[in-house]
Amino acid sequence: MEPVHIVTDKANIAPIVLLPGDPLRAKYIAENFLEDAVLVNTIRNMYAYTGTYKGVRVTVCGSGMGIPSVGIYAYELYHFYDVQKIIRIGTSGALSPNVNVGDIVLSAGCYSISTFAFTWSKSKDRFIESSSTLNNTISNTAKELNIPIQYGKTFTSDVFDVYTNIDHVFGGCEFKDELLTCEMEGFGLMHVARVENKEAGLLMTVSDSKFTPDVIISPEDRQTKLNDMIRLALESIIK
Repeated sequence: MEPVHIVTDKANIAPIVLLPGDPLRAKYIAENFLEDAVLVNTIRNMYAYTGTYKGVRVTVCGSGMGIPSVGIYAYELYHFYDVQKIIRIGTSGALSPNVNVGDIVLSAGCYSISTFAFTWSKSKDRFIESSSTLNNTISNTAKELNIPIQYGKTFTSDVFDVYTNIDHVFGGCEFKDELLTCEMEGFGLMHVARVENKEAGLLMTVSDSKFTPDVIISPEDRQTKLNDMIRLALESIIK
């Protein structure tokens, strides 16, 4: 079988990848952080670019929204293009009052009630850890760059939590009080990485919180905070 969602020469994809959900964010990163960036995939307008960061080849590729979409792109990158490390970078909602809008959170792993892992490989696991090696690198790099981060577990939802109350999904989670953030892709990425025996990490900038619904991150602050997250991901993944 050949890949059908990322179609390019194998040599055009670097072994290390940043995976934002939004393809336009991939374009932004390529134009503002990478040198000699080249557009290497346009299928379904899910842009992927490969360039260099401090002399190291890096690919940045959109993944779309939700577990099924990120599962497709992660699998094709790992399986067909021999990618070794992926860091997903995106936004998330706060599940803890100790997490504030604008904070950068590094995920220890993702809990989900999604059937994705079971459908893919009959796995009944509800929690999948991210790469400890990659997380250690990100944590150490954050200290070097003086970028504050929080570290903890993530809930990956099939529903955009801003639209509805999702408290009922945490009944079977033995560590529900340890969940810091909610997003929609991490569990899928972690499962595919485990199946393919590759590394995956998840960095998030908190964009909203049910504890402070009136606090809205401004466009200027969002840009700065996302830039901090992007720079942290790039500095970490090239090590």
